[in-house]
Amino acid sequence: MISLHEGRGSGAKRPVPRVLCLRLVIIGTQPKVWRRLLVRETMWLSRLHDSIQIAFDWFDYQTHAFALDDLRFGNPVKRDDLIVEDDRDVTLADLNLAHRDRMTYDYQIGEGWHVDIRVEKSAAPGKGVHYPICVAGERAGPPEDCGGLEAFHDMLACLKEPESDLGREWLAWLGPDYDPGVCDLDKVNQALRKLGK
Repeated sequence: MISLHEGRGSGAKRPVPRVLCLRLVIIGTQPKVWRRLLVRETMWLSRLHDSIQIAFDWFDYQTHAFALDDLRFGNPVKRDDLIVEDDRDVTLADLNLAHRDRMTYDYQIGEGWHVDIRVEKSAAPGKGVHYPICVAGERAGPPEDCGGLEAFHDMLACLKEPESDLGREWLAWLGPDYDPGVCDLDKVNQALRKLGK
């Protein structure tokens, strides 16, 4: 006969999920475009994708993939030359990310953006803190569909000459609110808070 108390385990407390401090740097940007995100290690990798999109003000128009060693996660693909597993099926803890040096995130595979992701540290969650949260960063993210890294640098050069033909074209395309030198943490965090809702 099975006792009512069987199957309850040892009574030991489960470890509290840690918070990871991630530094995200868009590879090749000069000056550097980067963000520092605090995320729970229980976060789904697909939710990290959503957070990166928000952090750099992208709109998820393109495909993406995370690369960790020889593993790929993102929009699922199975071909002879490429296998990308579904990022909705794995958490950061599943990848043991807290004990790894880095991974990369590719957005708009090919001429798109490559983001270096490094774990700076892990810690206990803060009381009353809503995760994910962006705690630091520099410069605005490259605009969606601006043409890749080389075109982004050309755009920055043209914006320094707003009276030139190309400068006026870029300003008209970007709109009056785009400032390449500003990382608006309040705007990023307002959007991140809506992720869980």
